[in-house]
Amino acid sequence: MIEKTTTLKDIARIAGVSAAAVSMALNNRPGVGPAKRREIIDIAQKNGYQPNMAAKALVSKHSHALGLVINNISDPFFTELAAGVEKTARSLGYHIILCSIDGGTDARKQYLDLMRSRGVDGLIISTAAARDPHIAPLMEAGVPFVCINRVPLDAGINEKIDTVTLDNHAAGYQGVAHLWKLGHERIAVISGDLNASNALATLEGSKKALADYGIAATPALLKNGRYSRRIAQQKANQLMRLKRPPSAIFAHDDNMALGVREALLGLNLRIPEDVALMGIDDIEMGALTGVELTTVSPKKSEMGAMGVRILVNRIEASTPRMVERVVLKADLIVRKTCGYVNGGYRR
Repeated sequence: MIEKTTTLKDIARIAGVSAAAVSMALNNRPGVGPAKRREIIDIAQKNGYQPNMAAKALVSKHSHALGLVINNISDPFFTELAAGVEKTARSLGYHIILCSIDGGTDARKQYLDLMRSRGVDGLIISTAAARDPHIAPLMEAGVPFVCINRVPLDAGINEKIDTVTLDNHAAGYQGVAHLWKLGHERIAVISGDLNASNALATLEGSKKALADYGIAATPALLKNGRYSRRIAQQKANQLMRLKRPPSAIFAHDDNMALGVREALLGLNLRIPEDVALMGIDDIEMGALTGVELTTVSPKKSEMGAMGVRILVNRIEASTPRMVERVVLKADLIVRKTCGYVNGGYRR
C-alpha cells in the first residue's frame, strides 16, 4: 500500500491556518509569527513533509540543480573533483546531477541535452574538447555554464566563456625541470588525450622545459597515454625496451603514473633508484604509504569550488556579469618516487 504524501493543505488543516501561511513559514518569509512558524515547522517534520521541487521550480523559474559533466568517474581525478563540486554546491543551496561520459562528442551532446531537459539552472563542464562543437549552441541558447579543467580553444568562443583551469603549461614545465635538477637527461613524457586543452598545454610546457635544459625531445621518449592507466602501462613497457631507456618518466596525470608504476614493478625495476617517476593531479591514492608519488597539484577542490561559485553568481545575477577566467597555480608536491628525498637536487 502506498502511503499518502503529506501536502501543504494537510499541514494547514492540522495547524489551523491557510496553505499560504504554511508556505510562508516553511520558506522563511514574513507574515507568520515566530510561535506559529515553529508550530508549522514541527508539524511538517513530524508528518514527513517533502516540498515538491518540480512545482517550486515552475514557480520560481529555478530548480536549484546544477549539472556536472565529467570524464570517466573511475578516474580518481574526476571522482575527487566531483566531491569538491558537490560540497560547495550544497553549501550554496544547490544540488548536483552528475553525468559521467566515457565516449566521444556524440556522448557529450547526449548528456548536455539530457541535463538541459532536466531543467538544471546551469552546467559545470569538465569534458570540453579543444575543438568542441557543443559549446557554441549553449551560448546561443543562453544556458549558464562554466568550463573547468578543460576548455574549448575555438576562436571566438574561448574568450567569451567562464573558465577555471590549472596553469597546465607551468605544470608540464615544472615536472621536467624538477627531474632535470635531480640529474636526469633521459626523461620520457607520457601525455594525456591531445584532444583536450589541458593535455596540449601540459605537453607544450614539458617540451619547452626540455628545450630550455638542452634535452632533445626524442620522439621515442614522447608517448601519448590518453589519460588511461592501461595505455600508460603499455607505453612504459615500450619505453623500458628501448636500447637507451629513460632514467625518469613524467606522466601527465597520476592515474597514468600508477600504470607506469605497475609496468616498472613488473619489470623488477626500483622506483626511484632505477627509474624516477612523477605525475600530475595529487590524487589520494598517490599519497598512500608505499606509493608516495611525486606530483603536481591541480587544486581539485579549489577548482571545483570556484567553478560552482562563478556559475551560481551568474545564475543569480540580476545584471550581466563580466567573463571570469581563473588560472590556478601549479604546486609541486615532492614525495619518494622522484628520488629527491635520497639526496636532493644535483644541479
